[in-house]
Amino acid sequence: MMLFRKFRVLILMVFLVACTMHIMIDLLPKLEKRAAGADMEDGGCQCAHHMAQESQGWGKQQQRARTAAEPGWPDKHTLRILQDFSNEPSSNLTSHSLEKTITAAGDRAESSRRMRESAGKAEGHKALIGEASGGRTVSSRGVSRLSLLFEQPLYKVDLPPLTDDDTLFNVNSDIRFYPKSAGNQGWHNEDGNEDEDEFPPTAETAESYPNWLRFHIGINRYELYSRHSPVMDALLKDLATQRITNVAMKSGGTQLKLIMTFQNYGQALFKPMKQTREQETPPDFFYFSDFERHNAEIAAFHLDRILDFRRVPPVAGRLVNMTREIRDVTRDKKLWRTFFISPANNVCFYGECSYYCSTEHALCGKPDQIEGSLAAFLPDLNLAKRKTWRNPWRRSYHKRKKAEWEVDPDYCDEVKQTPPYDRGTRLLDVMDMTIFDFLMGNMDRHHYETFEKFGNETFIIHLDNGRGFGKHSHDELSILVPLSQCCRVRKSTYLRLQLLAKEEFKLSSLMEESLLHDRLSPVLIQPHLQAMDRRLRLVLQVLAGCIEKEGYLNVVEEDLAGDTATHRVLGHR
Repeated sequence: MMLFRKFRVLILMVFLVACTMHIMIDLLPKLEKRAAGADMEDGGCQCAHHMAQESQGWGKQQQRARTAAEPGWPDKHTLRILQDFSNEPSSNLTSHSLEKTITAAGDRAESSRRMRESAGKAEGHKALIGEASGGRTVSSRGVSRLSLLFEQPLYKVDLPPLTDDDTLFNVNSDIRFYPKSAGNQGWHNEDGNEDEDEFPPTAETAESYPNWLRFHIGINRYELYSRHSPVMDALLKDLATQRITNVAMKSGGTQLKLIMTFQNYGQALFKPMKQTREQETPPDFFYFSDFERHNAEIAAFHLDRILDFRRVPPVAGRLVNMTREIRDVTRDKKLWRTFFISPANNVCFYGECSYYCSTEHALCGKPDQIEGSLAAFLPDLNLAKRKTWRNPWRRSYHKRKKAEWEVDPDYCDEVKQTPPYDRGTRLLDVMDMTIFDFLMGNMDRHHYETFEKFGNETFIIHLDNGRGFGKHSHDELSILVPLSQCCRVRKSTYLRLQLLAKEEFKLSSLMEESLLHDRLSPVLIQPHLQAMDRRLRLVLQVLAGCIEKEGYLNVVEEDLAGDTATHRVLGHR
């Protein structure tokens, strides 16, 4: 009996000691966080100054703080150092952003400069898209080739007068924009005020709107943004510098993408770096299992602008601090659980997705800095619905099967008899998209979207371009099949392609100059730039063959003569 009582007392003492330790562990991270709060406010990103110390102590201190701070988060064993980590092919340990020809000292200086930029300590060191550029990409007279290009008559064609039916949002309407409700991301004002802001779209207050909202209001039937819109420069700067307040994984898709929310309530889609600039798509990869490249998204925006399509939402490169700007601000527990420290003491994560979301394909910083592209969100679907269309020349997405267009040379004749390709400009829009994809080498165009408000008389939005610029040594001629089968092209597109084939306005030189304005420059290596010149010549050869076979008037659709309202009524012969 006495022995039984002693045993009960012993059990009680063990229980009390365990409770005491649990309370101490629970309180310790809160005290650490409170003590570190003042340092974070005054000192900005501590990673930029004490990167090595943070990487080494992250597993011991930050993991424990997260574990105890919130019930339901993973314990310390979940984020243990994983021994099966592999840095190929997705590690950032060898980024092309630090040129091979630069010395080791130069590499360290460049890396430090980028870290300071990402922490908000250096602003305006790199010009954005509207500023002039120097160096190799300017003409012999010292004038920007890009500026000269935009002075050409082809780049000054006016749009028809816009009516209320031609604008996505009408000024002085009853619509109110509630930015904090756009993404269900748990918005928080910096001053703690939880009252929801509203933005009435009136002309008098438009200048005070955040740049992302001004971009949304400027969308019309013919373009996502105007040629010389000052909002673009400001929005690109916001994408590269605005403070990130929340991060969540994007649902759907085959590869990891993050939704980032900014201090001004804007949102952007973040695609992290998975390959270095020099790496090409492995020859044994199918097009549907290729990596989505962040630099391809950036380059696609600049190419789309040079072609004067203006159908790609603004995209900017950014060097992101994975610790401070992703892990510490995310409320997505599934994302947070995938962070770990690699054997090289780099911060890594892999998220959840269909392909390449595992420790073997983890995204690793250097030690916690990672490159990525940020694409501005289009208006919320509740405010501006979009319609998704199946691309008539969609690939089979199968290892063995071929699509109908690959085996039927007269396939386009069927397409031209099917709405919406039997009238209007939709078929010509698909031809523009075909040329755009071929110049990039993008085989992954299974669907496209349009704004529902404008019906069938509007442009195609060029979304999701991450699988472009994968192989500079190979030209995938099957991408051009829609053009060779249909033999149709806008006159404005045809003349711009001829202009960009001239030495004075060489496409590769214009792209190089335009991409210099991005903070991750160089975005493309020279072989990719040279491949665009080669592919442009191939496009012109295909069109020359069509003209020889069917005649100029039957191939080149007039869209420049008289009123540009002819965009709405052009038919197909």
